Amino acid sequence: MTSLRILVVEDEALIALELGWLLSDLGHEVVGMAVGASEAIALGRSTHPDVALVDVHLIDGPTGIDVARALSADPRITVVFMTANEKRIPDDFAGALGVIAKPYSERAVAGVLTYVAACRAGATPSTQGLDGFRPAEATDRLGLPQ
Repeated sequence: MTSLRILVVEDEALIALELGWLLSDLGHEVVGMAVGASEAIALGRSTHPDVALVDVHLIDGPTGIDVARALSADPRITVVFMTANEKRIPDDFAGALGVIAKPYSERAVAGVLTYVAACRAGATPSTQGLDGFRPAEATDRLGLPQ
């Protein structure tokens, strides 16, 4: 499996820590953790993650949408929402590749990251069997180097 550099954008400390440990256990590098929009955008711009896992509702309100729009503007960053507030995600997914529903499982996170890594490598993997993941309709949200 390809190791990814991941930014975690989550305001609930226990969830963020648990997710960080899970990502490390899966062989990925956590490049930063943010609890609010401005911090997340700044970290995304300074750490250049491959993937940003973004909750919709952060410490400063439902600003995860703004984070997704800002980070997905960089074609090298793939944004995936991780939220229990899926109804707040706009139809255009704010540039995100898709959403992992909370509560998530280790299997769901691992499967989606394998899917993202394959997409970034140029493959067109199926989303079948990715429990708890709903992809965006468009395919130009991969954060691939141009």
